[in-house]
Amino acid sequence: MNILRKQFLAHVAQTSPSPMLVEVARAEGSFFYTPEGKRYYDLVAGVSVSNVGHANPAVVRAVQEQAARYMHVMVYGELVETPQVEYAARIASLLPDPLESVYFVNSGAEAVEGALKLAKRYTGRTELISMRRAYHGSTHGAMSVMGAPEGEEWKGVFRPLLPDVQAIEFNDFDALASITERTACVLTEPVQGEAGVRPPQPGYLEALRRRCDEVGALLVFDEIQTGLGRTGELFAMQKYGVTPDIVCLAKAFGGGMPLGAFVSRHEIMDTLQSNPVLGHITTFGGHPVCCAAGLAALNYLLDHHVVEQVEAKGALYERLLEDHPAVREIRRSGLLLAVELGSSERLYRIMELFKETGIMSDWFLFCDTAFRISPPLTVSEEEVRDSACLIRECLDRL
Repeated sequence: MNILRKQFLAHVAQTSPSPMLVEVARAEGSFFYTPEGKRYYDLVAGVSVSNVGHANPAVVRAVQEQAARYMHVMVYGELVETPQVEYAARIASLLPDPLESVYFVNSGAEAVEGALKLAKRYTGRTELISMRRAYHGSTHGAMSVMGAPEGEEWKGVFRPLLPDVQAIEFNDFDALASITERTACVLTEPVQGEAGVRPPQPGYLEALRRRCDEVGALLVFDEIQTGLGRTGELFAMQKYGVTPDIVCLAKAFGGGMPLGAFVSRHEIMDTLQSNPVLGHITTFGGHPVCCAAGLAALNYLLDHHVVEQVEAKGALYERLLEDHPAVREIRRSGLLLAVELGSSERLYRIMELFKETGIMSDWFLFCDTAFRISPPLTVSEEEVRDSACLIRECLDRL
């Protein structure tokens, strides 16, 4: 083991006893490379972060230029900083009305924390409802709404967490009756990610929207993984035709830099300004370099019509893999795919074969029987075909 790997294990706090330990020397497009020159297909994209590909020249240029002008100047919300203002205005123009007020933070978990606070502040209610097998982050509030009972494995040892929280089954129409006039908000992903890619049943999100309206609860979408083109529309809410009261954004939102936001209408968002003032504050939220990167990445998606090609690329992956005898099922929304193998043993074996072959994939927090395909949205048709061929070769060896 080389010195860098030893230092990694000794001084970089670990999240599991067995990290991949693949050293990255550089990354470009759909690939990253080790110091020895081994190439990996990146079929995770940092968990749906690198939507415009690694080292995208437009994003790199925006980062360099903004860093040369100014980086951190003052805590969020006090000064008028061009990258923040331009990105907020651009995002608001692309989101459905009335989502117009953008509160920048540093990450997806922070976006969820802000959205939960905002819902409680606006409604004056305390109950929070989320979905089973849903992951929204590992901070205290976000972990509190990690769908139970499945989430108990991760959050149980950190109790007590937020009170007055319950989880219902995604796509269960009858469970919507649990949403009442006590409910501050319902938090859901429009497509469940860590449950193993579970799209909504026809009519489910519409029914959820109606139930929230009936009882005065806010509907919060976690589009941290689905936003910025992943499902084949710029936002999944546009694909499925339902607009929430608050949306949480992160991951690809920063163009590869750490950035998140929660977005709502002014009537709701403005409640954070008073009683008390500074109801929600952040030092680095909306960092100008991160906003410059995010805006450059968004403009790249739009200028190069990347999102319009997502559905065809996802369908091609599905078509190239679905007939393999080891594949039980493929669940998909755009370029977010779960390839179901039916057992965790087969899943862990395919991960070993992928690493050997030069493929970066992963499983899902609440589904360790399926592997993930979520490459940069800029992946070419040739790269889709080639990586699918390599996947089939690994499946043959199961």
